[in-house]
Amino acid sequence: MTEVVVLIGAGSIGIAIARRVSAGKTILVADLRQENAERVAKTLREAGYNVETATVDIAERVSVQALADKARQMGTIKYLIHAAGVSPSQVDKETVLRVDLYGTALILDIFGDLVTKGSSAIVISSQSGYRLPALGAEKDSLLATTPTEELLDLEMLSDVKDGLEAYQYAKRGNGLRVQSQAVHWGKKGARINTISPGIVMTPLALDELNGPRGAGYKAMIAKTVQGRACTPDEIGALGEFLLRETGSFINGSDFLMDGGVTANYWYGDVDEVR
Repeated sequence: MTEVVVLIGAGSIGIAIARRVSAGKTILVADLRQENAERVAKTLREAGYNVETATVDIAERVSVQALADKARQMGTIKYLIHAAGVSPSQVDKETVLRVDLYGTALILDIFGDLVTKGSSAIVISSQSGYRLPALGAEKDSLLATTPTEELLDLEMLSDVKDGLEAYQYAKRGNGLRVQSQAVHWGKKGARINTISPGIVMTPLALDELNGPRGAGYKAMIAKTVQGRACTPDEIGALGEFLLRETGSFINGSDFLMDGGVTANYWYGDVDEVR
């Protein structure tokens, strides 16, 4: 049976991972905009990959279910790469929570019912999840285990003040949600992990560097070990390791990949831009 790689989000990071693990498989590229999916599909086909496309709104259950149904019809889901999301600089706090928090939980629920022994998934989260002060065991548990359709009604989210804090909550929730789901996936012989990148050079990061938050971005880049931003290919190398058998003993883990920015945020100089 055909092995399928589901790539949700037609951005640079997801593509970098998919290219490394999809030879001999069929890639299903899904994005909110069909033109984005088709653009990526064209590039991948020209590089020798088998590709199909779909549109998906990850914040809508019917849409995610339709994507999952299509993937199942195509074959066995071998790898899932969830790299879709929104930026707090682009949308309001309600949209951030609905797409990045609820949407991720929805994907994990629906695809978790379809994975089989040997399936593996990567969720792209963010270093921003590490910027919240400790929430405590009770709130962590709520973010991890609250039924998806009740997630946005959590009392703690009613106090979120802006899009940036919403993004931090969403990304903290992503890591906790994956850890919780890893138990369910593990019973089926499947694995799921998260990668939490720092600043990665993508079109979105370039917009941020040249926008109102540019000074903060540049300060973070200056605090990395290498004095530069990460590249999508570097995320791709870690994603490949985790998806393949090389990472077979890793399940429910989050990998912070930010060049040391978070370490500097909490333990660095007192004049750190926060």
